[in-house]
Amino acid sequence: MAELDGVQELEALAAEAARCKACPLWEGRTNVVFADGSPQARVMLVGEAPGKNEDLEGRPFVGAAGKNLDSLLELAGLRREDVYIANVLKCRPPSNRNPQSHEIQACAHFLHDQARLVMPDFIVTMGNFATRHIMKTDVGITRLRGQVHQVGRFRVLPVYHPAAALYDRSKQEVLEGDFRTLGLLLQTP
Repeated sequence: MAELDGVQELEALAAEAARCKACPLWEGRTNVVFADGSPQARVMLVGEAPGKNEDLEGRPFVGAAGKNLDSLLELAGLRREDVYIANVLKCRPPSNRNPQSHEIQACAHFLHDQARLVMPDFIVTMGNFATRHIMKTDVGITRLRGQVHQVGRFRVLPVYHPAAALYDRSKQEVLEGDFRTLGLLLQTP
């Protein structure tokens, strides 16, 4: 019954996000991109913000970065439906610009509540914005990636953003290694 309550709470939270006007991003959105995947997932993936394709479909990671993410999940022995995927921001910034601090602040409670309700074994932060937000640090992703960090009650594994490997192919091999590490971590009790 507790799982059902968590699912209902996530549904209520998604409905709240759909009505949100806490920052100006709501004015340009086609859809709120709340989350995708299993509310009982052992792994929660957190990206930066929706892009154009995500805004159109209302689901995170559906474009080229999403295809890369799907192949990376396979390396960890996971499928998209096995994980819970969310972003720091729920609305697309104009022209896919970087999130601004007031936007992150306005949206932060949604991500916090998502993590609390899903209670994953691991949170995988994808890219600088997600990593810096979740870990409350100014240290960049290059120094933090590939290592598990304890953040409150969560084990956090920072990785490069899947889109970064589309622009810098040298990051793909590193990403693949980090997702293989995730797969091994999930096999360890």
